[in-house]
Amino acid sequence: MTTLTTSDFVPTDLDASDWANLQPLYQALLDRELKCSGCLETLILDRSELDAAASEAYATLYINMTCHTDDERKKKAYLAFVENVQPQLKKIGFELDKKIVSSPHVGDLEQKRYEVMLRDLTAEVELFRDENVPLQTEDTKLGQQYSERCGAMMVTFRGEEKTLPQMAKHLEETDRKTRAEAWRLVTERRFQDHERLSHIFDQMIEFRHKIARNAGFENYRDYTFKAKHRFDYTPADCEAFHRGAAEVCVPVFRQLNSQRAEALGVDPLRPWDLAVDIKGRDPLRPFDEAEQMVAGTSRLFHRMGSALGDMFDTLRGGDCLDLDSRKGKAPGGYQEMRDRSRKPFIFMNAAGMQGDLETMIHEAGHAFHSILCKQEPLLHYRHAPIEFAEVASMSMELLAHPFLDEFYDEAQAARAKRTHLEEMARLLPWIATIDAFQHWIYTNPAHSRDDRTAYWLELNDRFGAAVSWEGLEQFRAVSWQRQLHLFEVPFYYIEYGIAQLGALQLWLQYKQDPTKAIDNYTRAMSLGGSRPLPELFAAADLTFDFGPETMKRLMDEVQAELDTLPL
Repeated sequence: MTTLTTSDFVPTDLDASDWANLQPLYQALLDRELKCSGCLETLILDRSELDAAASEAYATLYINMTCHTDDERKKKAYLAFVENVQPQLKKIGFELDKKIVSSPHVGDLEQKRYEVMLRDLTAEVELFRDENVPLQTEDTKLGQQYSERCGAMMVTFRGEEKTLPQMAKHLEETDRKTRAEAWRLVTERRFQDHERLSHIFDQMIEFRHKIARNAGFENYRDYTFKAKHRFDYTPADCEAFHRGAAEVCVPVFRQLNSQRAEALGVDPLRPWDLAVDIKGRDPLRPFDEAEQMVAGTSRLFHRMGSALGDMFDTLRGGDCLDLDSRKGKAPGGYQEMRDRSRKPFIFMNAAGMQGDLETMIHEAGHAFHSILCKQEPLLHYRHAPIEFAEVASMSMELLAHPFLDEFYDEAQAARAKRTHLEEMARLLPWIATIDAFQHWIYTNPAHSRDDRTAYWLELNDRFGAAVSWEGLEQFRAVSWQRQLHLFEVPFYYIEYGIAQLGALQLWLQYKQDPTKAIDNYTRAMSLGGSRPLPELFAAADLTFDFGPETMKRLMDEVQAELDTLPL
């Protein structure tokens, strides 16, 4: 294993998937005498390397499980870590956090260097409750059940068995009957499991509320803001984002819906009419095979900035990519950093669509972020707050616009750009929908399923597309279940909205001065998570604000760009 550590405390061949191997090392850290600030710094560095080994063991097991949800051996290995190792890590991690923040030498540490880490560790100490460890374990196991069920969902479409991600391309077909057939097949297949998924979610809400109450919080939302180290914004700031999405984006989005209905000659617009090209052109198909996508993406990044291209190429030809959709593979896409070897891994379900290309570029941005800060000795600082981590990825999607000719002719590239920019008007309201839904769910933990459905439909009326769900009401009522974040990573979604506004700012920089924008990107991402969130934004010359005024200014720029692109 190749490591970049300056600590030799952890054996290079340590099997960190087994608590029996980890426990003596963690205990040695707990027992270590601290005579000075230098001793404390050494402890922090050694603990960082041990945490990285444990983190990579988990990442490897999670990667294996999501790539093969139908492999019983891989599932059992993952669950064994979740059940037997993670609870122990949480308990001993708390003891180490407490040892560090309560050390008499902590005040002698360089304050700017350790400010963020000590702030975060203090919060962890204040939040930790031993009785929450088994509840968190059960919550994680329920998330695995959600992934397993979704990964097993298949449909038979015109004689061929398909995964649900593979079906998405049929929603872009110009034949409306084909689109409707594909949409109904997928939606009905999801609906078959809606009772089970609701049951899983009910259990999650119960566990999460208990976790919050055990930690002394009235509700899980307030607990999560501290647990996610959201020190730089509040629930009221999230509500300002919701208002901005409703006031600025929804009217634009619904006007685009009206234009779409008119262009398609349909009345009313239906859910299966939202992805097809309004001029009846064939769907954009940027690639046939995943390797074509990888090769084209490499060329794109080399043109955007040679250093970006070089970083992307380090992912090729090894164990860093799993891109094709197949039966038994979990849904979605992600980038996972293997923290000890410091090697990124990108997972996705490619089916030859423009959205797949955007996912590839997006997850590559996360990999760039991980690579740019991998020299940082402290694991704590090699992971940035999600609100900024998503700037790393979302900005790459926008900066890729001038280079889409690697996949398309001029007209197709303009169409892809237009589709992506129009998506902003849909994405920000959707983010507001998911975030507002979570705020309501966890501040009203005793709600019934009927209450939940009613509020979901209320949010759809406030933020949703101008489409008719007549005859499809039962599907709309449970459409929230397709959002993985609600199940597996609660309250992880507003970050996309905050980051999208940051990414739009970087896009405007790039249009004016590409070299300066890439320099700003590189400088800021190299900081990892070593500074508070507003300072990370400032390092890239971005404003940390996500209220209605900022949203309007940026969406006006998007509209101006759309005015230059053909329909």
